[in-house]
Order: sequence, then C-alpha cells, then structure tokens
Amino acid sequence: MRILVLGSGAREHAIITALLSEDAAHEITAAPGNAGIAAEVGVIALDPTNPTVVTEFAIENEIDLVVIGPEAPLVAGVADRLRQRGIAVFGPGKAAAQLEGSKTFAKRIMEEAGVPTGRAVRVGSLDEAVAAIDEYGAPHVVKADGLAAGKGVLVTADREAAIAHAAYWLGHGSVLIEEFLDGQEVSLFLLSDGHNVLPLSPAQDYKRLSDNDEGPNTGGMGAYSPLPWLADGFVDEVIDTIALPTIRRLAVEQTPFIGLLYCGLIVTENGIRVIEFNARFGDPETQVVLPRLVTPLSGLLFAASTGGLGSLPRPEFSDDVAVTVVLASEGYPETPITGRPIRGLDTALAIDGVTIAHAATADLDGVLVSTGGRVLSVVATGSDFADARSRVYRALEAIELEGGQYRTDIAARVAQ
Repeated sequence: MRILVLGSGAREHAIITALLSEDAAHEITAAPGNAGIAAEVGVIALDPTNPTVVTEFAIENEIDLVVIGPEAPLVAGVADRLRQRGIAVFGPGKAAAQLEGSKTFAKRIMEEAGVPTGRAVRVGSLDEAVAAIDEYGAPHVVKADGLAAGKGVLVTADREAAIAHAAYWLGHGSVLIEEFLDGQEVSLFLLSDGHNVLPLSPAQDYKRLSDNDEGPNTGGMGAYSPLPWLADGFVDEVIDTIALPTIRRLAVEQTPFIGLLYCGLIVTENGIRVIEFNARFGDPETQVVLPRLVTPLSGLLFAASTGGLGSLPRPEFSDDVAVTVVLASEGYPETPITGRPIRGLDTALAIDGVTIAHAATADLDGVLVSTGGRVLSVVATGSDFADARSRVYRALEAIELEGGQYRTDIAARVAQ
C-alpha cells in the first residue's frame, strides 16, 4: 500500500516502524516527520492540519491509506475532506474528534451512553471554579476544556494551585472541575470502524515529570506493556461498558467514530471509570504497544478505515514485554531548551531489543539536534520487565544530550 502518515513525533515514528516491520512492500511517506523518521521513509514538508493540502497530496500521489497521528489534524477536519474524496483514512472526522477536543462534549457522550466516569462540572468564571473546587474537595482535578498538548490537566492537593490553574485556562476558554478518582491508571487503545471495535494491548504511562510521580504533568515520560496485574476480563468489560456504548452513541448522533479510541481509565474500588478519551494513538503508550503487535498493523488500520473490523479476529501480541522511557530537554515541560546536539544513538541501538522513536529531532548540517521538549522515546523489549528495564536504561546511559532528563522508575514496581 501507499501510506501517508501525518505527524512529526515519536508516536508517528512508532507507527511507521511497525508498518516497516511487516513482510510487505509498503510505500510510506510522513508529513512532516522528523530526523529519525526521515532516515527510514520519505518525508514531505506540508501542513498536516490543512485539509486541502493533505487531500491534494494524497490524490496526486495515489495514496491508499492516510494515518492521522496527532489530534490537531483531526480537530481541523482533515479526515472529513479525505473521506469526501474517497480516500481511506484512519482517524475520526471533526465532529467525532470532539471526544478529545472538548472535555464537555466527551462528558455528555459518556452520560448519554451510560459510561462510568467521575463527576464533573464545566465552569466559565473564576467564582464558579472556586465554588466547584471547594465542593469536590482535595485532591483537586482541574482540566482545560479543549486541546492543551498534555498540559491542561492539574491534579493537586494545593487549593491555591488549583485555583491558579483554573484562572490560567479560563483565559483560553472554559474549564472542567472533576471528582478525583483513586486507583491504578490504564491506557487501552481500541480500533473502531464506526460500528465495531477491536482492542489492542493495555499499557500504563507516567505523566509526572519526575520519579515517584512528582513534579508537573507532562505529555508522558514513559510507559510499559502488558499489565500483568490487570484482572481477567478487564478488556472485555471495557469493550462492553465503555467502548461500544460510546461508539454506538456517536453513530446515533451521525458522527461515526472511525479510528483509534484511546480510553484513559482508572481501576477504582468501585470499578473501572473513564478519566478521559482521546481520538488517536497515545504517546508514549504507542511505543510499547506496537512493538508487541504480531498481527500486521496495516491490515488493521485499513479495515478500520473501510468498515471491515467486524470480520477480523482480535489482534495478537507477543509474550515479550516492552518498556519506553522518554528523554526530555532541559527545562521541559515549562521552557525546554532546544537546539542541542544528540550523540550516542548508534551505541544505544546496538543493545539487543532496543529501538528509538524520535519525538523532536532535526538534522542540522549532519548533526542530530533536539527541537522540542520530549526528544526521544527509548524502547526496549525483553522476556520480562527486569530484562527490558536493564536494556532501556543502558541505552539511555549511552545517549548524550546536555541537560537531558528522564525518569529512572519506569516499570520499576511491576519489575519487582
């Protein structure tokens, strides 16, 4: 197939790596990609959020399948324009993508579908926010209503910090104050063709910047898969009580969800609850889910895009485990320092089971440099978590990035 992958991060690099691993002669193009992606497939410098530009490129280059990685093109309606021209696209249309683009929309869909989630109230003023913060009590959960690049959520016991966070995001729109839910968090990806869903393997990610879940929230500092501590039947329960009711509710509203339904879940003492939905592959969980996928990814994505999931069995995964650790720039997430050289990747990649997904890199006159906050996702697979952790941290020790930071406790508990 001729496949166009939209995006420039580690998630897109992981998708491309999975596609390249298949025993098939795919022609893959990334737009706009990054230095690591450009070393493996062709890249094109087009705006992935411009529906007209993307569609014209796909038509001119006879693209068979477009895979939309990040959320911005979805909310911009890129998938809608592609479908109007008869091009298979993995990613929901603009209306269905509001499941991620608007927390308020997602809460309404969950309520009408009977999906279990925490209480929440949408506020439009600081007085309303303070009243809700005090009503729900600590720990406080404050969320920007729209897209916020992973930085719109604050969970804190500090009332003043919660109020300040609400005040900041109220300057950009409305805010949700939510009930705090206590328990283990789980990320579960489900492929959807608008009517049927197929699950991928559960993963757990780490949002806080520093070890022991300290520091500010980030886009994600690491992840692991599978989750050996999950109860039997967990995935089936999520499908029956969360994924299918949500997909069917969106279908009733004439906004079919075609693409990847990301369920951010928490296992509480009262059962599974939804923390949030996203409308695309999660980052960094994709980097640990796809390396374990045995079923060819291209067939799954194309079937979801063309209404064919109902005839497929559930995807198969290897018994190996996978761990990823994010190497971030100095100053991330507030003010990352970019443009610094990155060295040692060849040494890291020489370690058995290690791959590297580039998140924010560029080739500057033959020198690899950082261009953003999260720079690399270093991934290792192994027979068990101790093995995979040993490999991933040996690889990180080999990589040189001035001021680079990463967590040292990813998957530590499960390895023990």
